[in-house]
Amino acid sequence: MSASTGTGWAQLRQQARALETQTDTLFHTYSQFSSTSGIAPKPTEEQQKSEAQIQDILEKRETLISQLTRLLDSESTLTSSALKQNNLSRHREILSEHRRELTRLQNTIRTARDRANLLSNVRSDIDAYRSSNPADAEADYMLEERGRVDRSHNVVDGVLSQAYAINEQFGVQRETLANVNRRIVGAASQIPGVNSLIGKIGAKKRRDGIILGSFIAFCCLVLLYFM
Repeated sequence: MSASTGTGWAQLRQQARALETQTDTLFHTYSQFSSTSGIAPKPTEEQQKSEAQIQDILEKRETLISQLTRLLDSESTLTSSALKQNNLSRHREILSEHRRELTRLQNTIRTARDRANLLSNVRSDIDAYRSSNPADAEADYMLEERGRVDRSHNVVDGVLSQAYAINEQFGVQRETLANVNRRIVGAASQIPGVNSLIGKIGAKKRRDGIILGSFIAFCCLVLLYFM
């Protein structure tokens, strides 16, 4: 009796785990109906089939849990019953989680469908209004075009304002550098001997440049001679 009960318990648990895995797979498929672009105004046949499969599996798992409970109640081994009790509690928890997940997905799909239907109805009302009032539709179109032109003008005005500001900053910087240069020249002219010293430095640079140029020319002539 004990061996038979153990075999039945193992088989039922195996079926329960397989159905739990299958439920997760169906949830993945079912959740995609809420993210589908252009969701249908009413549940499609495929959606109804997927939801019915989930409901059917949940009912089968409920039946399996009831069978496991009866088997557990019929056992007398305390150690074995304690371990199996934990397994049974886990199956119940997973079943409850999956039932809540199904309710959440149903609400998500319903909300997405209501939103899509609302937007579709609004567009239909707008199209119907424009069809029955062509003059107003033309006026609305002109207002929309004017709004786009105004936004374009605002963008251009912003770019021009930035360009003018940058140009003004460049002018201020040029004036600042000119003032600094004038101050340096004025300060140098007021120090005795600075102008003559600057002149000597310039003359020495010119002399050094002439010597260096002459040396380079001489080397080139020698190189050409030996070639």
